[in-house]
Amino acid sequence: QVQLVESGGGLVQPGGSLRLSCVASGRIFSVSAMGWYRQAPGKQREWVASISSGGSPNYAGSMKGRFAISRDNAKNTVYLQMNNLKPEDTAVYFCWEGTYGSWGQGTQVTVSS
Repeated sequence: QVQLVESGGGLVQPGGSLRLSCVASGRIFSVSAMGWYRQAPGKQREWVASISSGGSPNYAGSMKGRFAISRDNAKNTVYLQMNNLKPEDTAVYFCWEGTYGSWGQGTQVTVSS
């Protein structure tokens, strides 16, 4: 199993930016695909972005161009840079690890004026 700890969420105004971080335990980080999902109140969890072990990113359509996923294998950390945030981006954001299917506890992102 892999333990994942997210951070970086908070309250931001529309149009603002946040960077989420997810630190993974264990030695498999560098060979694992990693991803971010989010869940808004009353909605199902949805995929946001993922990055392969080799660093190739993929994004859900509505996030493309505003969000950027990256990873630092030396720090066992995956990031999600979120720009031009909108109220509909409000959700709990979860980190996901692809080898064991592990999830973090989530970090709240609220976009509101």
